[in-house]
Amino acid sequence: MKEVADLILPDDLKYAEDHEWARQEGDQCRIGVSDFAQGQLGDITFVELPEVGDVFAAGEEFGTLESTKAVADLFLPIGGEVTAVNSALEDSPGLVNEDPYGKGWVVLVKPSSPAELDELMNREAYLEFLEGMEEQED
Repeated sequence: MKEVADLILPDDLKYAEDHEWARQEGDQCRIGVSDFAQGQLGDITFVELPEVGDVFAAGEEFGTLESTKAVADLFLPIGGEVTAVNSALEDSPGLVNEDPYGKGWVVLVKPSSPAELDELMNREAYLEFLEGMEEQED
């Protein structure tokens, strides 16, 4: 398991406390799980994806990740309609481990309220959040 200081956390993303990330791309947002989350889970063996057209509220469960260690629910960091799913994850769920911010993305969403993005954490705030979690474990 990586130390917090060794995590890859891109600056252009917004992060949720449930360890999902959102990247604005035009009028849509690409959603995935953070390097921290994939590291905690270990080898991802299955990804349950929603259907294109499904609508979720911010914080609502939209899928699951199964790994050799656990099953983890995925929560949408912003509300909206799923416009695409990463079907490559059906055959290669390990992409979440290998490239969580690239080929391992999970869904593309058209936000119902783009202002919800502003409520998510930037890189620095997420790093502080993770450091706080690490201190609680000590």
